[in-house]
Amino acid sequence: MTAPYEVAVRAEATLGEGPTWDPATGRLLWVDILGMRVHSYDPSSGRRTIRTTDQHVGAVKPRADGGLVLNLRDGVGLLDPDDTFRWLHHDPAPGRRGNDAAVAPDGSLWAGTMRYDEAPGGGTLSRLTGDGEATTILPDVTVSNGTAWSPDGRRLYYADTPTRRVDVFDYDHDSSGIHNRRPLAEIEKGAGFPDGLTVDADGCVWVALWDGGAIHRYTPSGALDRVIPLPTPRTTACAFGGPDLTDLYITTARAGLPAPHPLSGSVLVIPDAGRGLPQLPFQG
Repeated sequence: MTAPYEVAVRAEATLGEGPTWDPATGRLLWVDILGMRVHSYDPSSGRRTIRTTDQHVGAVKPRADGGLVLNLRDGVGLLDPDDTFRWLHHDPAPGRRGNDAAVAPDGSLWAGTMRYDEAPGGGTLSRLTGDGEATTILPDVTVSNGTAWSPDGRRLYYADTPTRRVDVFDYDHDSSGIHNRRPLAEIEKGAGFPDGLTVDADGCVWVALWDGGAIHRYTPSGALDRVIPLPTPRTTACAFGGPDLTDLYITTARAGLPAPHPLSGSVLVIPDAGRGLPQLPFQG
């Protein structure tokens, strides 16, 4: 299936990532990881803002009481509404940085890391509470990426990019733990690598394909039922946004491309692509 796309934000992000709709402000948040920038975009007015960070920033999410939580190179930090920065969990490790992150049904932040050299097993997926308590959920991850929950909160979907798989776990609401890991879908060779992902109101999983120039949608049983080709080869992540959560926003990257497409690094949008789920803010 082909789908018409529009350019939401024309940019030249080195590594655009992590689109997140903030319903409290009606804005799309996203980051340029290597450019050390946090972006916001208001589609109703076209207004954009850019904040520069002091180090590489893997993800940004809104907080329940205002401000932002940032998955940074050296740990997870909080940006208060007055722009004051403080560390929630400071955990620097040489050669490692924060990558994708997501907010769980209980309001905790599940933050991924990876090594800059992408050494196998050099990253983790950790759960952070609002008081800064950190628990390693998955050790020995290579490139921790897309993380999202099913509409009923009983399933966690996850991509460790080099595996070429989207895996699914059972999620325990009482313990906030996961178990029973199994593959949901495997990306065929030559079709790219699974990067960021999101789940829609029907429980289907939308996956951005790095070096695949496309979005794939998989049913809860793992069947591929939609392919949306895009002109930008390094498609990095996707999320539903807009007042009715029906517009699919897609981040892209220029990093590593000898001849980037003119839209590489921009944020694309597919209007009325489906219906997304409300994303919870971080309770911290």
